[in-house]
Amino acid sequence: MAAAGAEERRGPAGLERGPAGLERGPAGLERGSGSSPSPGPLGSLLSRLPLAPGPAPRRRTASQCKPEPPLLRTSKRTIYTAGRPPWYSETGAPVDEAFVIGLCGGSASGKTTVATRIIEALDVPWVVLLSMDSFYKVLDEGQQALAARSDYNFDHPDAFDFELLVSVLRKLKKGKSVKVPVYDFTTHSRRREWKTVYGANVIVFEGILAFANKELLKLLDMKVFVDTDSDIRLVRRLQRDIMERGRDVAGVIKQYNKFVKPAFEQYIEPTVQVADIVVPRGGENFVALDLIVQHVHSQLEKREITVRAALASAHQGQPLPKTLSVLESTPQVRGMHTIIRNKDTTRDEFIFYSKRLMRLLIEHALSFLPLKSVTVETPQGTMYEGKKFHRQRITGVSILRAGETMEQALTAVCKDIRLGKILIQTNLDTGEPELHYLRLPKEISEDYVILMDSTVSTGAAAMMAVRVLLDHDVQEDRIFLLSLLMAEMGVHSVAYAFPRVHIITTAVDKRVNEEFHIIPGIGNFGDRYFGTDGPSGWCEGDSMDC
Repeated sequence: MAAAGAEERRGPAGLERGPAGLERGPAGLERGSGSSPSPGPLGSLLSRLPLAPGPAPRRRTASQCKPEPPLLRTSKRTIYTAGRPPWYSETGAPVDEAFVIGLCGGSASGKTTVATRIIEALDVPWVVLLSMDSFYKVLDEGQQALAARSDYNFDHPDAFDFELLVSVLRKLKKGKSVKVPVYDFTTHSRRREWKTVYGANVIVFEGILAFANKELLKLLDMKVFVDTDSDIRLVRRLQRDIMERGRDVAGVIKQYNKFVKPAFEQYIEPTVQVADIVVPRGGENFVALDLIVQHVHSQLEKREITVRAALASAHQGQPLPKTLSVLESTPQVRGMHTIIRNKDTTRDEFIFYSKRLMRLLIEHALSFLPLKSVTVETPQGTMYEGKKFHRQRITGVSILRAGETMEQALTAVCKDIRLGKILIQTNLDTGEPELHYLRLPKEISEDYVILMDSTVSTGAAAMMAVRVLLDHDVQEDRIFLLSLLMAEMGVHSVAYAFPRVHIITTAVDKRVNEEFHIIPGIGNFGDRYFGTDGPSGWCEGDSMDC
C-alpha cells in the first residue's frame, strides 16, 4: 500500500451516496421543467422538504475497505484480530481471485446500504467496498460551468473513466495493491492524493452503471440489482441534494427531468436482465440479503487454502538452494550462537549478543546489493578506485513482532532508510499464518527491500510477507530475506516459491519438530527478547508469536 495500512481500509457503515448528477430518478414520473409536484402521497412527502439549501455539502470519502470486528484501534493504526488467511499455494502463486459482488440500481435505490449490510452480515475480514463514484472523469472549465448550472449529465456512461475502473478492479480481483482516485464532488475534480487499497477476499462494487460495460461484467462473480420504488428514490434524492449538497428544489427537479430519468430508462433499467439476483426494497429486504450472504460464504469455503501442511511435507532431502547465503561460521559467530541458544542465558545477554549478530547479518546482506565502480580523490590528492550503490532506494520491512528487533541494526548501517511493517500471526485453530496489518512506504515498487524476521521455521510467514511485497509490485530479485536462524524447511519453502529472492542468515538448522519448532533452535525469540511468557501453544519462528 503505498503504505497500505488498515487506516485506509476503514469505512463508516453509512457511506455517503454519489453526486446529484450521478443518481437516477424513477422511470415513471412525467417530464417537465420546473413543474410543481403533483398532489397525493408523493406531493405530501415533497411538501415536507425544506425549500432552502442546507449547510455546505460534506466531503465524500473514497472507495474504502470495511474492517470487520474484532479489531484493535489506536490513534494511528487499525490491527485486525481476525486476519487474512493465505491466498496463494505452496508455490507462492495466488490460487483464487477475490470474489466480486456487483451492485447496480437507480438513483438513491439504496445500493450503498445494501453493500454495507452485506459486508456486516458476511462477518469476514478484509472486505473492500469499491464505489463507481470514485471514477468520474475530471471536468474541464466548460463542463464545470455546466455542472454548476445543473446542465452536465453525470448519468451518461461517458461521464465515467471505464478504462481506469476496469484496470483497478481487475488488479484488485487478482490480489494486487491498487490506487483508487478520490473524487471531489464540490470541485468536480480528482484530489492529488489517491487511496491505496489492498487485501481483498471479497470486493463489493457498487455503481449506477455497474452493469453497463461488458468488460466490467466479466469481472463480477455475482450481479445484484437493487430495485426500489421510483417515488421513494426521488424523495431520497431531493432530501439528500437539498440538505447535504446545498441545492434547491427547482435545480434538483430540472436535473432529474433532463438527465436522471432518461438515463435510468436508457442505461440502467435494461441491465436488470443480466442480474443474478433482484433485491426489491433495497436494504430492508433481509431475506434477499441472507440469500446473498449464504451464497458468498459457500463460495469462500470452496476456496480455503492450507499452506503449512504442504510446506512440512515438501522438499525433504533436497540440497540447499543457491540463493541462500549463510554468514561464515567464524569462532566469534559460533560463540555468539552458543550464548543466545543457551536456555540459561539472561535476557540482557540474549539481547546484547542478538544485536551483535544482527549487525553482522545486515553488513553481510548489504554486500549483495548492486554496486558500481567509482573513482574519488583522497585528501592527499591521489585517486582511489571504489564502489558505490547506484540503484534505487533501500527499504526495510520487518515481520512483527520479532522482526522489528532487527530495525535498529539496519538503521545504524543504512542512513535515512525507510521502514515498513507487516503483522502475521498463526491461527491457533487452523495452524495457518494470517495477515493482520501492514504499513508499507509509498512507491515501494522500485525499491530494494530488506525483509527481516528473527527466525524462520516452516517459512509460512516469510512466504506470506514476500507475497505481500510482490502484490505491491516489488520485483522478486530485489527482495532480501534476512533472519538470524532458519530451518532447512523454511529455506526450501521460500526458495521453491520465490526462486529469485535472496535468502541470508547466520545459521541453518536441519530439523523442525511436529510443533514446527526449529531443532536445536533458539526458543521463542520474541518472548526471550521482550521478556514475555509464551502460552502453551507458542510458535517458534516465522514471527508468529502467539
